[in-house]
Amino acid sequence: MDGSATSPLLNADDHEEDMEANEQQESSKGGWRSSIYIIGVEAAERFAYYGMSANLITYLTDVLLEPTATAAMNVNIWSGVATVLPLLGAFMADSYLGRFKTIIISSAIYLMGLVMLVLSVSVIPLRFQKVVFFFSLYMVAVGEGGHKPCIQTFGADQFDEDKPDEKTAKSSFFNWWYFGICTGNSTALCLVVYIQDNVSWAIGFGVPAIAMAIALALFLFGWRSYRRQSLTGSPLTRVVQVFVAAARKRHLSFSDDGHGDCSGEESITLAIDSHSTGRQTLPRIHQFKFLDKATIIDDLDLSSKNRNGWRLCTLTQVEEVKLLLRLLPIWFSCLIYGIMFSQGGTFFTKQGSTMYKRISSNFSVPPASLQVAIGVVTIIGMPIYDLVFVPTARNCTGFPSGITILQRIGVGIFLSAVAMVIAALVEGRRLKIAREYGLIEKPKETIPMSIFWLLPQYMMMGASNLFAIVGLQELFYDQMPEGMRSMGSAAYLSVLGAGSLLSSALISMVQFASSRWGDEWLGENLNLAHLDYYCWLLAGLSGFGLGCFILVAKCFIYKKTQC
Repeated sequence: MDGSATSPLLNADDHEEDMEANEQQESSKGGWRSSIYIIGVEAAERFAYYGMSANLITYLTDVLLEPTATAAMNVNIWSGVATVLPLLGAFMADSYLGRFKTIIISSAIYLMGLVMLVLSVSVIPLRFQKVVFFFSLYMVAVGEGGHKPCIQTFGADQFDEDKPDEKTAKSSFFNWWYFGICTGNSTALCLVVYIQDNVSWAIGFGVPAIAMAIALALFLFGWRSYRRQSLTGSPLTRVVQVFVAAARKRHLSFSDDGHGDCSGEESITLAIDSHSTGRQTLPRIHQFKFLDKATIIDDLDLSSKNRNGWRLCTLTQVEEVKLLLRLLPIWFSCLIYGIMFSQGGTFFTKQGSTMYKRISSNFSVPPASLQVAIGVVTIIGMPIYDLVFVPTARNCTGFPSGITILQRIGVGIFLSAVAMVIAALVEGRRLKIAREYGLIEKPKETIPMSIFWLLPQYMMMGASNLFAIVGLQELFYDQMPEGMRSMGSAAYLSVLGAGSLLSSALISMVQFASSRWGDEWLGENLNLAHLDYYCWLLAGLSGFGLGCFILVAKCFIYKKTQC
């Protein structure tokens, strides 16, 4: 009896010694030394992604001869799928493969898709070209679905948030992470888009494939220095268990006679759960109280030798589910921002294609290259934000990050609305000049208005991303349960993916409605269309989205942890 009673404690002691040894080994890894590799990997991957996708609408309209609205919808649908699939990739990483293996496998699929894309525009017979082209695109989307949610989380994993200096460094990591992203995509927008417009599409798609090969090689080069988080089982199973256990005990109530929740009687279980999985122990919050019934210990639980996870859940497990539920309203309130985010690579590009692009006798600006302004604003603004704004704001607010994460996102959403207002005003001027010069019926003629008039709207989108995108990245990493942080990265990406899909649906609705009651807002001839009306609609939607976000943010409770 005594032996059997003490053996779990002995096993726990042995396990704790193993954990301490592993922790000492892992503490020598990670930090900025490892994260620099990962930021470099992401810069190369973003170069590949934007080099392949930024000018996609031009290829669809000029080579595959798709109508502008159809091409915009196809780009948005593909982009939406590519940024929603990370939810599946994150689940596979957190549940079965781990982030390290998922990054390697998905990067290989990604690279294969890019190679097939090159073949589709060079050696594939014309009658099969479109099928192979779209198959290759969606193969890239599958690779993106595994790579994107894991690489960022893997980079953040290199910092131990239990150490104050590394916790501060982690917040800075998200800023420099986005700096690396913008460096990669800005370089692609300057170099690759020019090659596609002026040299050939085969070389233009081949350069991104080479960049992705470099990204994979660089990631493998730094593998010895990485900290790797151990698998903790399917996070979705733990979530479902809470709902099932709470439903089973929906008729029970808390009492003071010993039949209570497991935060007291199962404090040992909670401690072992936290140490063995590396999870933080979360204090109880007074939201979603119906889920607390999953922690009630009834007679059946007391008589059972082992805890049945489908009947009885730990306090931390319940609080993890509450974290997810608290994030859902934020996710929904940011969807309209996702619609705004998708505009730069579609109608803004076609808008620029009608304008005066020549800056010398030998050089014309590729319309898609103006998207580089988004990245340039971020590249210039990120160090200023991190090194000047944050310390100044910190002195005023007392927050380590200067302002709260939600405040940062809110500023970004507001700036996206301003960008749409600017776009509407610029498009109104473009249409006015087209009328003055008698070019309304001549869509192939160049409007005598410099393409650089589009720079302010692109720059404002860059400022918007500096606040909103980085804020969403940090929020969905920091506020997710520890065992679901790859899902957190996927959740932020899915905001943009769902926004792209909603943008495609919005285009269909606008085309349907405008064609019934007048001229199409998004017709093939942009000089006859009303892209300015569409931009005003987007500005109004963005203002509405900001109002919804503010209401939701006021009710949000940030995650707290306890030792």
